[in-house]
This record gives sequence, C-alpha cells and structure tokens, in this order.
Amino acid sequence: MTISTVPPDRNLPISQMRYDPRFQVETKADNFDLASAFRLVRRRMIMIIAITALLMAPTVTIISGLKPAYQAWARLIIHQPLATSLGADESHSDLLDAKSETERLLSRSIAERVVHELRFNVRPEFNPALREISFIDTIRAKLRGLFDTEKPTPPVRDNIDAIIPEFFRALGVWHEDKSDVIQISFTSNDPELAAAVPNRIISIYLDERKDSLGGRLDSAQQWIRQRITEQQARADIARDAARNYQESMDVVSKEDAQDERIKSLIEVTGREGKIEESRLEVKATISTLEAADNASVAAENIAVPDNIATKQRDLRAQEQDLARLLQTYDGNAEAVVDLRGKIQESRADLNLATKQYLQTMRAKLAALDHEAKSIQSILAEAHEKRTRDAMVQTELTRLQHIADKEQTALDKLEDQRRDLAAKAMLPGAELEVLSPASVPIASQGRGRLFYLVGALLAAISGAVTAVFVIEMSDRTVRSFDQMAAMVRTIPAGLIPRLARWENSKTMFEHMPVPMFDEAIRTVILSLKQSNGGKLPNSIVVTSAHSGEGKSLVARSLAIELAAAAIPVLLVDGDLRRGKLDSFFRSGLMYGLNEFLNGQADIRDIVYRHPSGIDFIPSGRFSLQRRTRSNGLAEIIEMAGAAGQIVIFDSAPVLASTDTVHLTALAERTLAVVRWGKTSRRAVEFSLQQMKGSRNSEIVVAINNVNPKLHALYNFTDSELFSKSLMKYYSLKS
Repeated sequence: MTISTVPPDRNLPISQMRYDPRFQVETKADNFDLASAFRLVRRRMIMIIAITALLMAPTVTIISGLKPAYQAWARLIIHQPLATSLGADESHSDLLDAKSETERLLSRSIAERVVHELRFNVRPEFNPALREISFIDTIRAKLRGLFDTEKPTPPVRDNIDAIIPEFFRALGVWHEDKSDVIQISFTSNDPELAAAVPNRIISIYLDERKDSLGGRLDSAQQWIRQRITEQQARADIARDAARNYQESMDVVSKEDAQDERIKSLIEVTGREGKIEESRLEVKATISTLEAADNASVAAENIAVPDNIATKQRDLRAQEQDLARLLQTYDGNAEAVVDLRGKIQESRADLNLATKQYLQTMRAKLAALDHEAKSIQSILAEAHEKRTRDAMVQTELTRLQHIADKEQTALDKLEDQRRDLAAKAMLPGAELEVLSPASVPIASQGRGRLFYLVGALLAAISGAVTAVFVIEMSDRTVRSFDQMAAMVRTIPAGLIPRLARWENSKTMFEHMPVPMFDEAIRTVILSLKQSNGGKLPNSIVVTSAHSGEGKSLVARSLAIELAAAAIPVLLVDGDLRRGKLDSFFRSGLMYGLNEFLNGQADIRDIVYRHPSGIDFIPSGRFSLQRRTRSNGLAEIIEMAGAAGQIVIFDSAPVLASTDTVHLTALAERTLAVVRWGKTSRRAVEFSLQQMKGSRNSEIVVAINNVNPKLHALYNFTDSELFSKSLMKYYSLKS
C-alpha cells in the first residue's frame, strides 16, 4: 500500500504537549430547515422515485380505463290535481310532499321499467356480465378466494339484480331545500342515454302514479262499500231497538206525561201539607188538654167549641159573683153556699164537656193519621212511577242517541264514498316540467391528464411522507454528532465505503484508493494522539455486531503500519468465526485456539507474510477448553519485546465475552461502527461493556460511509469527503 508522506518514527521523543483527538465533536442543535428537507429529498431520491412508481402503477391503469361521462338532468314541480283543491280554504297548498315524491321517483318498479325499455342489459357500462375482468379484479378475486371457500358465481347476462345497482349509481334524484323543485340527473358514457333516462322516468312516474292511485282508490271504494253495508245494518238495528223499547214500555209523549205528573204531584203534596197542619193543631190541643189539671184553665189556652166556651164564661162569671159575695157575706152564708154548689156543678159540666172534646180530638187525630198514610202511599207510588218513567225515558233517549250516532257514521261513510268516486275520475298528480333533459354536449369532470397530474402529485406527496417517516425512525449511527452524548469516546474518523471491484481484489495487490487510504491514516493518527503522541503497543479492533467491517479495518491498519515500516502482529481474535486466514492464506495447521488450549507453541501459530506483517490465525473453532488463561497477555508481552504493535481482530462485543477480557489487556480499543446500519443503542451498550479502568476512553471509527449520501446530511462532518470526493472522481475520469 502506498502512502503520501514518510511515516514518522513512533519511538521519537514527543514534545510536552497535550494531544487532543483530531475530530472534535461539536454538539449541533437538531434544527430542521428547508435546506435539511432538501438534503433529505436528495439522499432519498431513489426511494421516493420507487415509491412513487409503485403508487402510480395501479393509478395509471385505473385512469387509463376511464371514459368520458355525460350528465343530463331535468327539473320539475309536482302538483296535486287542481280539482282536489276546490272548496278548500285559502291556506291549502296544491303541492305534494317533495320528499315522498322523490322516493317514488327512486322506486324499483320505475327503475326496472327504464332498464327494460332502454335495454340496459346490452350495455357493458351497466351490465357487469358484459365487462372484461380487469387485472385488479382478478387479484381481488384470488385474495378473496384465500379466505372464502365458496366459489363466486359468475354474473348472468340478463340478470336485472346486477344491473339495478349500477343504474342507481348513475341516477340522481333530489329536491332543493328552499323550494319544491325536484331534479333528476343521469350519468352515462352515452350522451343520448343520459338525456333519455330522466325524460323516461318522468313519463313512467305519471303512469305508475295513476295506476297506483287507481288501485288504491279501488281498494278504498271496496272497503268503504263494505263498511257502509255493515254500518247500515248497525243503524237499522239501533233504530229498531229504540222503537221496540218505546212500544213495549208504553212511553207517552214526554211533555204531556210531565204536565200530568206535575199537577197530580202538586195536588197530593198540598193535601199532605194541610193534613199535617191539622195533625199538628190536634196534637197541640190534645197535649194541652192532657197536661192541664183544670179544664177551665186548659180551655183558656186553646181554641174550643162554643158550648165549652159558654160554660167557661158562665163558670168565670159565677166565680166573680162568689168573690163579690165573700166581700159582703161570710163563707157560711146561704147565698155563698148555694153559689158554691152551682160553681161545682158548672165546673163538673165543663170538665165533662172538655173530656168529650178531648175524645173528639183523639178520634180526629186518628182519622188524620189514616188519611196521612193514604197520602204518603199515593206520594210514594207517584215518586216510584216518576222514577220509573225517568229511567225509561233515559234508556229511550240513550237508544235514540245510539241510533242517531250510527246514522251519522253512515252519512259520513256515504260522503267518503262519494268523495272517492269523485277522486277516481282525477289524475294521480300534475307535473310542471321546468326544463326537460337534453343531450349534453360536454362531458362531466376533468380529463385524464388532470387526474394523472393529481395522482402523480399525491403519489409524490405520499412517497415524501413515507421517506420523512423512515428518516425520523432511523436510529442508526451516521455521524459523530449523534454520539456526542456518549462520554469518554474519541472519534477516529470516517472510513468510506469500498466499491465491489475494489473490495474483491486481494488487499496486497489492489490499486490505490486515496479516500480509503487517507481514512485509515486518519484512524492511525487518532490512535496515536489519543495515546499521548505515540502508537499504542496493543490495539483491539471490535464492533457491536458482526458484519460491520472490523476485520477490514484491522487488516487495513496492519497493512498501513507495515507499509510505514512499523512491525505489526495481526491476531485473529475471533475464536469462533475468524476468517482472516482466507486473506493471508497462511496454510498453518494451528492458530490462537490451539495456543490457548496448550496444543501448540507460539512459534507454531505465527505466520510471516511477505508484506512484513506477522499474522496469527484463529485456529479450529471446535476447541473450547483453554488451559492458558494468560495466553493473550503473553502474546502482547512477546510482541512488545519484539517491538511489534499487536492488532487484535476481536469478536463482536455483544456476541462474545472474550472481547471484554481482551480490551482490559490491550492498551487501546478501536470500536468500528457501520454507517447507516449499527444502532445508537447497540453502540452505547457495547461501549459500556468495554469501558474499564484501563480503557477509560474508547476510540470509535465509522466504517462503510457512503460519501455522496453523507455529504447530503446536515452534520458537522458532512463536508469531510466533499473535496476528496471531487478530486477522486476527477482523477477517475
């Protein structure tokens, strides 16, 4: 391998100064601007083009199959027949319900008649059975067949059930909210058909409306006639019941019966009152006479007959005469004694007359009681008869009311029958066609070019969105800016990707690759500067996972150092999957595995390559037991004694624990990260595994960098390859 400068001697004295890493990482704000978006689009241009092509492929197929569509429409207003509004009030409207009529225009019966009359079954536009099965439909059917075991039945040529849905998709019937205007539109690839369908729907609607109304009226008339017959029978029954009841109960005229009953009741009631007054008077007289001890005193308080009153006056006059005599004579005088005798006789006569009068009053009271009972019996009978007549009259009134009610219902039914008969002579509806459908001149919608441009823009937008999502979800390492948060790491530089023809050559006979060689020298310089200004005696080259190019970096470092006349010992430290022996073709029977297991000596495993590199292969992978635990330390010590730099091509850190042990023995560790593949999480975890007391700082190199794509990122090291890349391609051209 050629180098551009004379390599320095690693044993020369170094000035007392601090050696900082060549690549200082500058933490950069993760701002997103238009320049960043432009760079993202540039570096993902191939992906954007591929996604756009995938999205456009089916779209172009669909758009190419589009045919021009023509739409014709008619506008109309549906009225009630004018005769139906005669005799109605002024607020009555002659417009039918627009929503209901819109649904009638969309009825299946009208659709079937239009389909049959205009022969939709011979048009592939509306008959699925006549269409050619597209590629997309074929794929869709196969995918459906994976989940549905039943085989789909092929469409029948004259199956109207498959044509009707296509017809309704092309048909539009609606009414405006602020008016009762109904619009009918139809869309078809044939402009004449588009104009014929709305006009034909209007004519069929009138026929259907008339037939429907005629059928409804016939059914209604039949029903109303049956109702009239039944109602007539009920009215006759009600009238007969009222008449029979009146005859059976001998109900007289209501007014005459009422007058007679009132007169009789007044007379009987007046008579009863007089009898009651007489009874009260007689009772009072009897009570007075029975309660008084002196008949003369009792006669004074009540009305008595004339004979008793005369005797009472005579007795009172005798008593007055006796009082005057006693004032003149003694009580034993003869005149006084005679007068007293007369007074006794008069009083006896008065008592006898009073008793006779009392007996007469008692007899009169008994007669009055008997008469009162007779009057009460007459009144009770009159009241009972009055009550019975009232009930009879009420029942008769009820029966007559029922008869009138049934007759009223019969009259209403007769009116309805006459109204239906009048309506049967009128048309179902009256149409006012504002504008009939005419043959459209221009097609509807946009042209194919418009849809292609729109689909292309949508596909590009989708592809750019997908690229942005992929870019935002990318967590791989592409720059040292992304590793700035990982402490105690030293950036060693970016190693560009080798072309396939460059990597296929033997490492010792290939043509110079300036960018790659310069990157390897940069890694060596970073190792030297991180080690205090001199090359470390032992270097472990490892990575987080396999396939990240650590073996390429390890042997490139060895070749570069050997070209600078620095003794190098390259050790294949991957004891399970080491492949460096295929590059050096040492032909040795033993390797590092045999040495660590005590089956070979150090001299048996070292191979001297003509380029000046000493090489130790990994040996047989099947050996697992190791008797020399400090064998790696012996190799490092032996190489140091011989003045050689030991480079270990170790196994990946996350795949083998031997690497962690080896990094503790070596002076420096070089971690190789693959650009755009190794995740930041894996790098951080592997660095945490390797950091120890001796390897406090780990040198990191990013391998397999794509210079063109890396220059399109907004990293601080994006311009690293720009000049070298331009120079390289100018030399190549």
